[in-house]
Amino acid sequence: MIKGLYEAHLPVSNLERSIEFYKKLDLEIAYKQEKLAFFWIEKGRSWLGLWETDKVHTPYHPSLRHVALQIDSEDMKHIKEWLEKRGIIVSTNFGFPPEKQPLVLPNNPHAHAAIYFKDPDGNSIELIAPLRIDFEEEFNMITLEEWEQNNKIVK
Repeated sequence: MIKGLYEAHLPVSNLERSIEFYKKLDLEIAYKQEKLAFFWIEKGRSWLGLWETDKVHTPYHPSLRHVALQIDSEDMKHIKEWLEKRGIIVSTNFGFPPEKQPLVLPNNPHAHAAIYFKDPDGNSIELIAPLRIDFEEEFNMITLEEWEQNNKIVK
């Protein structure tokens, strides 16, 4: 019955500034009104809504003001440089500074590579790529570089 997630929403303080930021991620505008814009994540399948509102001052929590966008694991290897070319600064997350990212999340029985950054309003944006699904293993959070050096990546 359920086929996937169609939309997610984030609060922003200045819609035009946010539109420019999300265009840097190569997202296409799908729809725009005075205080609302939707960007296609995958055209016809999913989009991200940005709402200009004072709710942008709601304190961050992982359950609020966070969106994770999926990318391919091959793209993850070069994502930090891709973001830097667009003037987007990688955030420190889980004690890993930008130079130690992307990192690999030990969500046993799954492993995902991820990198984090903030939009102009401090909303947390995560780019994530599945590395292993339904594979029982225990490990601590490590960098993607360490993961690859340990020959744990499955192609």
